[in-house]
Amino acid sequence: MSDWQVYPPDDDTFLLLGAALALVAPGERVLEVGCGSGFILAGLASRAEVTGTDINPHALRQSRQAGVADVVRADLLCGIRGPFDTVIFNPPYLPTRPDERVNDWLEYALDGGEDGTAVIRRFAAQVGRVLAPGGRILLLVSSLSDPSRVRDIFSAQGFSCSVFSEYRMEGETLSVLVISPVEEVRRETGRQQGPS
Repeated sequence: MSDWQVYPPDDDTFLLLGAALALVAPGERVLEVGCGSGFILAGLASRAEVTGTDINPHALRQSRQAGVADVVRADLLCGIRGPFDTVIFNPPYLPTRPDERVNDWLEYALDGGEDGTAVIRRFAAQVGRVLAPGGRILLLVSSLSDPSRVRDIFSAQGFSCSVFSEYRMEGETLSVLVISPVEEVRRETGRQQGPS
């Protein structure tokens, strides 16, 4: 049953789930921040140990109805302990001026602040605390919120970003970024090159 106060699965959701299905290995511990309808976690539940957070109580109810038992009400990662092998986030990324804001629960899924990165900045500052060694972040970004700005935000927190997949639609390009701690990227590169 859908709820108008919960962001429904759309092109961005499907793109992010496709990336998660390609990258999440069996048995991984997966956290989805802002799990909304629970669509992504339900899609991963047969292969991974899934947990979701959302600030929206309507989203938690809908996620549980989708069969996701382990969902917690939280503002991003506040009160969440890891470690998680993969952290998934489809953040609110729409650039929103103060006069455009409306006071409802759906706003939490859409309002990215004036440049579209306000929530992404908060997430980037918190996520390293719950990420397992060798872990990764799958982040959905939009051309509306300037992906190069998003990369700079994560770089400043010690992460490296690469584009895993993209979807072009009228007036917007959606991308899934794979984000890893720089130290993990350096170690993986060293393993591939072997001893000199």
